[in-house]
Amino acid sequence: MTTTYLPTLKQLQYLVALHDYGHFGRAADACFVTQSTLSAGLRELESLIGIVLVERTRRVVRFTPVGEKIAGKARRVLREAEELADLARAAGKPLSGDLRMSVIPTIAPFLLPRLLPFIRQERPELKLYLREETSAAACESLNRGGADCVLLALPYACGEVEHEELFDDQLMVAFPKGEKELPAHIGADAIEPDQLLLLEDGHCLRDHALAACNRPELRAQATMLGTSLHTLVQMVDNGLGVTMLPEMALDAGILDHTNVVARPLEGDNTARQIALIWRKNSPREKDFRLLADLLRKAAG
Repeated sequence: MTTTYLPTLKQLQYLVALHDYGHFGRAADACFVTQSTLSAGLRELESLIGIVLVERTRRVVRFTPVGEKIAGKARRVLREAEELADLARAAGKPLSGDLRMSVIPTIAPFLLPRLLPFIRQERPELKLYLREETSAAACESLNRGGADCVLLALPYACGEVEHEELFDDQLMVAFPKGEKELPAHIGADAIEPDQLLLLEDGHCLRDHALAACNRPELRAQATMLGTSLHTLVQMVDNGLGVTMLPEMALDAGILDHTNVVARPLEGDNTARQIALIWRKNSPREKDFRLLADLLRKAAG
């Protein structure tokens, strides 16, 4: 009987990480191993299957054509292995063990300080590993199996996912404090296109703000400068323009010690929906719905 030697899941993880990051050091960091361990694991994999998967030079990591195909297959094998582990976890105690959640930057610093103590108290056996990522990166992590669920703002196209909406988050117009009386709400027609400061590409809040205003000329003329909401607030505080902020950021004190004020944006669809999303047909769906209930209670 001929003995067949199969690649290990660890070797496949190393291969997929290198394909994702294109750099041995960053791939090793993502796998929580040293670069030499990752390199040795990949050499063992190549020796096992008798094929060169990666061309190594000093400046670039380049996958061979067969390496590209095997990396794609390895990604699917790892997803299946993770779903097998998910099935086992789902059969055990609900909402316990490890869970990886990506959170977008316009939610994480404002909501997590309220949510995490509550979750620790209610579910001490749950180990929640968090990663802050833009909406696009978070959805990519979810779809490739790097995250189990994502705390996101809708609407946003994230592929084949299920979701539970948690609550609405009103959009606010923030501007330097002036002497004249401020209206209770700010209409989109009161915003000067060349004065609007928004987050740079990759942040869904920019698209939500522009869609809520429903003014095509804003999309063409708005200045996309900020890398974070805190940066935008500093720009507004220095008289460079106005911006849009989610209400949760105001509740968390983002305008404290500034000369910036904010009023709700007036009109239809002026709130984003905060939601928990996960892959369709995940065996841990019950866990995610329980987590959504916890998040809803903690935020309320």
